[in-house]
Amino acid sequence: MPEIQLGAHTIQSHGVKVARTHLHDWLILLLLVVIFVILDVIEPFHRFVGEWMLTDLSFPVKDNTIPFWAVPVIAILLPIAVFLVYYFFQKDVYDFHHAVLGLLFSVLITAVITDAIKDGVGRPRPDFFWRCFPDGKGVFDPSTRDVLCTGNKGVIKEGYKSFPSGHTSGCFAGLGFLAWYLSGKIRAFDRRGHIAKLCIVFLPILIAALVGVSRVDDYWHHWEDVFAGGLLGITVASFCYLQFFPPPYDPDGWGPHAYFHMLNESRNGVQSYSANNDSLHARV
Repeated sequence: MPEIQLGAHTIQSHGVKVARTHLHDWLILLLLVVIFVILDVIEPFHRFVGEWMLTDLSFPVKDNTIPFWAVPVIAILLPIAVFLVYYFFQKDVYDFHHAVLGLLFSVLITAVITDAIKDGVGRPRPDFFWRCFPDGKGVFDPSTRDVLCTGNKGVIKEGYKSFPSGHTSGCFAGLGFLAWYLSGKIRAFDRRGHIAKLCIVFLPILIAALVGVSRVDDYWHHWEDVFAGGLLGITVASFCYLQFFPPPYDPDGWGPHAYFHMLNESRNGVQSYSANNDSLHARV
């Protein structure tokens, strides 16, 4: 990736130039979209579901509290709106471009990984019984007692995509990236003790967490699915943020780096103090 240039340049003056410089990144994003569509279309692994296993898979079928179309709004459009506000005041096209590009990479990489795992694992959702047997009459293989679903094929296919939670991983990928971005802009880890800044940083994480909670409440996911989705999303978001806003350009933005940077400064200060003492004793 070309070196990041931070400065007061507008979209009108440098937007096309920056986009051309990162043309290969945008092409890779398109490739990720294609892969995501393919993974969403293919049939997931149909895990064995015995008759005795349906006790924990018989929750009622409910509508989504957070519909599917709302995930891109929460995970992508909301962070971009924040990026636009910052751009409006700073007129920094480099910052805006890298923020949008990093956000899209974070969300799309997470989406591809999530769907790949969903298809490979094929874990039934908590409401699988009613997806499989909408009339409530179970039909099972006479020898293995595996389910022989009689419901709609599309509904059944979706019923094998419980692990991990896509809503949760997508929201944590987008809002996690936004949280790191805000931490850099407000210098949340500048070691000056302004704890109120952390409330701003944690707000996007709270929204993502509430989306995850809604997936359990709607009986679309087990709690392990939500936990794994959140962990996946925030991990990808962290790596993408470091790629597009590495520490030399945003030293106070990424929490772990700021912490270790502080330790390094403290150690250097102790070493400097020890060196001065040794020099003083030598003179004496």
